[in-house]
Amino acid sequence: MPKYVFDFTEGNKDLKDLLGGKGANLAEMTNLGLPVPPGFTITTEACRHYLEHGAVPDGLDQEIDRYLGALERQMGKRLGQADDPLLVSVRSGAKFSMPGMMETVLNVGLNDESVHGLAERAGDERFAWDSYRRLIQMFGKTVLGIDGEHFEDALEDAKRAKGVDDDLDLDAADFKGLVQTFKGIVREHAGRDFPTDPREQMDLAVKAVFESWNAPRAILYRRQERIPADLGTAVNIVAMVFGNLGMDSGTGVAFTRDPASGHQGIYGDYLQNAQGEDVVAGIRNTVPLADLEQIDKRSYDELLQIMETLENHYRDLCDIEFTIERGKLWMLQTRVGKRTAAAAFRIACQLVEQGLIDEDEAVSRVTGDQLVQLMFPRFADDAKAEKIAQGMNASPGAAVGKAVFSSARAVELAERGEDVILIRRETNPDDLDGMIAARGILTSRGGKTSHAAVVARGMGKTCVCGAEELEVDVRAGKITAPGGVTISEGDVISIDGSSGAVYLGEVPVVDSPVVQYFEGTLPVEDGDELVGSVHRIMTHADTRRRLDVRANADTAADAARARRFGAKGIGLCRTEHMFLGDRRQLVEDLILAETEKERQAALDALKPLQKRDFAEIFEAMDGSPVTIRLIDPPLHEFLPDLTELSVKVATGDASDDECRLLDAVRRLHEENPMLGLRGVRLGVVIPGLFAMQVSAIAEAAAEQKAAGRDPRPEIMIPLVVAVQELELIRDQAEEVLREAGVDAPIGTMIELPRAALTAGQIAEAAEFFSFGTNDLTQTTWGFSRDDVEAAFFSRYLELGIFGVSPFETLDVDGVGRLVRVAAEEGRRTRPDLKLGICGEHGGDPDSVHFFHEAGLDYVSCSPFRVPVARLEAGRAAIQSSESDSR
Repeated sequence: MPKYVFDFTEGNKDLKDLLGGKGANLAEMTNLGLPVPPGFTITTEACRHYLEHGAVPDGLDQEIDRYLGALERQMGKRLGQADDPLLVSVRSGAKFSMPGMMETVLNVGLNDESVHGLAERAGDERFAWDSYRRLIQMFGKTVLGIDGEHFEDALEDAKRAKGVDDDLDLDAADFKGLVQTFKGIVREHAGRDFPTDPREQMDLAVKAVFESWNAPRAILYRRQERIPADLGTAVNIVAMVFGNLGMDSGTGVAFTRDPASGHQGIYGDYLQNAQGEDVVAGIRNTVPLADLEQIDKRSYDELLQIMETLENHYRDLCDIEFTIERGKLWMLQTRVGKRTAAAAFRIACQLVEQGLIDEDEAVSRVTGDQLVQLMFPRFADDAKAEKIAQGMNASPGAAVGKAVFSSARAVELAERGEDVILIRRETNPDDLDGMIAARGILTSRGGKTSHAAVVARGMGKTCVCGAEELEVDVRAGKITAPGGVTISEGDVISIDGSSGAVYLGEVPVVDSPVVQYFEGTLPVEDGDELVGSVHRIMTHADTRRRLDVRANADTAADAARARRFGAKGIGLCRTEHMFLGDRRQLVEDLILAETEKERQAALDALKPLQKRDFAEIFEAMDGSPVTIRLIDPPLHEFLPDLTELSVKVATGDASDDECRLLDAVRRLHEENPMLGLRGVRLGVVIPGLFAMQVSAIAEAAAEQKAAGRDPRPEIMIPLVVAVQELELIRDQAEEVLREAGVDAPIGTMIELPRAALTAGQIAEAAEFFSFGTNDLTQTTWGFSRDDVEAAFFSRYLELGIFGVSPFETLDVDGVGRLVRVAAEEGRRTRPDLKLGICGEHGGDPDSVHFFHEAGLDYVSCSPFRVPVARLEAGRAAIQSSESDSR
C-alpha cells in the first residue's frame, strides 16, 4: 500500500512533490538538527485521492493513528488530554508557496475540559482562554466556512465594551466570554456545535485542507502563477509551541536578505505575546526584527546563527517563520523566499560573489518576467508631487490609479480598462482577485511580511504597507491623511513601492535605470548595483544561448531601438504598416485601378516611398539580417467602411469616384477578411504588387551597398499554403533581384496548418521558414482572436480549458506540434533551412524555451521584449544542458 504519512525525520527538501514545500523543509530543518517542533506530514497523494473520490484513501486513518501515537509518546501527553493536553496545528503545504490559500488552524485539541489543564500547566489562565477562542475562530472560518467578520466584530465589541483598543488589554474573563460568543456564532452560522472531540477537530481540519485546494481563491492564485492544478496539497500536523504566553514569548518572520531590495542585513518582523497568524494578518503592528536583540538577545543570536546555516544550506534567500516560547526558540517553517525582481537579480549576483552558486545558476535564478518588471517606468526624481504619507517599501515599482476600497470594485473598474490602487487596512486571502486587478496595493497596517507584501512581491505588484498615518475607512470609501487631506473612491493617487511614499494625484514617470542601460544612455559603470547585476546576468545569458534574438520592427526608429536592446536583426518587417496614413490613398488607387496603366501609375507612386523606408531600416540594421514580409493586410483595412459608403451613395451625397469605390468595396467585401484575399493571394491577383516591393528592396539594398554599408535583406512571402504559390512569386522575385544585381534569400511564413503539414514540399522553394504563431494559433484553434478573447476566454480560463491564453503562451500540444512537424519535415528536404518565429510568442518566456527545444534558429519579438527573449534563450540553453547531463 502507498505510504501516506511521513514523520519529519523521514523526509527531506527534495520531496516537495510528495510532502509539499512546507513539509519537505520542516523535514530538512529537522535533519539539520535545528529546533523544530515534532510532527508529521500527510502527503499530496492522499489529497489527490480525496479530491478524486470524495473520501480519504483506505488505511490513512490507521497511519495517522500510528504517527499521532508516536508524537504523543514523544511529547509525553495525548491529544486534548484533560489535565495536560497535547495541542497541534494543522497547516497546508503545497509544492509551491500559495500565501493564504488555506489558513492554519492552531491549538487543535482544546475543549471545555483541556482548556483548564492548559491553564494550570502554563500557569496562565488568560493564555489558555485566548488560545481556545483562537481555535474556535480559526476553525469556524477555515473549516466550517463561516465569514470571519462575525468573529472579528465580536472581538471588536469585546474591546469596545472594555474601552480598550488592543487585544493585549483583554483578560481571562474577557476571553472566556468570547469563547461562549464564538460558540454561538458557530451554532448560528454552521448549523452545528463546535466539535469538542480533539480527534474530530483534527480530522475535519485535515479534510478542510484537502478541500481548500479547489477553493476559488486557490484556483485564481494558481492561474495567476501558472501552478498546475493537479498537484494537490500536503497537510502538516505539528506539535504546538506558544508565542502568546506573555511578553517573554512571541512570533516572527525573518528573511536572510531583504526580499524587496536584495540587500544583506537583518530583515523581518517580530510581535511579542502573539501567535503566528497575527504577524501576517497585520492585526497589530510589528516591530522590526532587529529590535529582538533588545527584547531577547539569546534567542536573537541563535536565530541569526540559524539564518546563516539555512542560507548557506539552501544557497538562496530563505524566508523563516519562528516562535519564541518563554525564551525558547522554535523554527516553524523555512522556504526559498519570494522576492522582488530587483532583489532576484541582486541576490543572484551576490551569491556568485560569495561562491555559493556559479553564473549558470545565477541566470537560472532570474526570469524574463522579472526583467520586464525592472523595465517598467519609475517616478521622476524631480517631479512636483504632494506626499501625504510614508509607509514601508514592501514591493518596488511606481503605480498610479484611482483609489478603491474593495476587491470587487477593483475588479469592476479594471475590467473597464481603468488603473486602480487597492486600499485596505490589511489584506487577506479573500482580496486576491482585487490585488490581481489593481496596479498597486496600499495598506495602513502590516509590515514587509504581511499578506499584502508577500503576495504583491510574488506577483510583481507595487505595494506600500503599514502607512500608519492614513486612517482608512473602508465602509465610507475614504482615507484621511495628516493635515486633513481626504481621498475618496475614484480620486487618483500614486504609490512608490521603492520608497514607501504615497502621493496625492498623478506623479510623472520616467524610464527605469534598466531601460536606460539597454538604451545605452546609462553606462554600466555609472549605474547602481541593480544595473550591474542585470548587465552581468545578461552578458552571461548571451554567451550561453543558442537562439538568436531578432525584433519585429517596421520603422528605422524601432529597428535602431531593437538593436540597442540587443537584437541581432529584424525577424519581421510588416510592409502593410508602411501603407497607412497618407499612403492609404495610393493603395486605394491600386485596388480601384481598372486598367494596367492606372495600376502601374499607383505602383510607381508607391515604390519610392517603399524604397526610402527600406533604405532607412537597412541603415539602422547595417550588417544584420532584415526579414521583410511582403504586404499581408486583410484587404478591408485599406477600403472605406461598406455601411458608411452605402449610406453616402444612397443619400446622394457621394461623388462619382465614391460611387465607383462602392462597387469595388462590394466586390471585394469579405465576411472573414482574416481568411480572405491577403498575403500571397494578393500578389497573385494584383499583378506587379510584389514585384514593386521586391524592386524597392533591391534598389534600397544596392544603394546602401554602394554607400559602403552591408544590407542583408531577406524576402518573406506570407500566407503560403501550397508550394505552387511560393514558386510563382519566387520566380518573379528572383527575376527582379537578378536585374538589380542583389542577392537575398527568399522564404515564407508558416502560419496555416496546411503549410505546416506540407512543409517538406514548401521547403523545396523556401530558403527559410518563419512561424507566424499568431495566425497559426487562430487557424489551428479555429477562432479569431479579436472576436473571441472578450467573448469566452475568461470562462475557458475559469474552467481550466486553458491554463493560459494560447495567444500569450504557445499551445505546445497543438500549435507546438505543428511547429515541430514543419521544422522536421522542412529540414529533411533542406538541411540548411533557417527556422525562426515572428509571432508575439517570440517574447514570451515559456514559449522561448519551447522554441529552443524545437531546434529553431531565432525568435523575433517587439523591441521592448528583446532583452526578455535574450535572457530566456540563455536560461533555456542552461536548463537543456543540465537536463542532458543528468
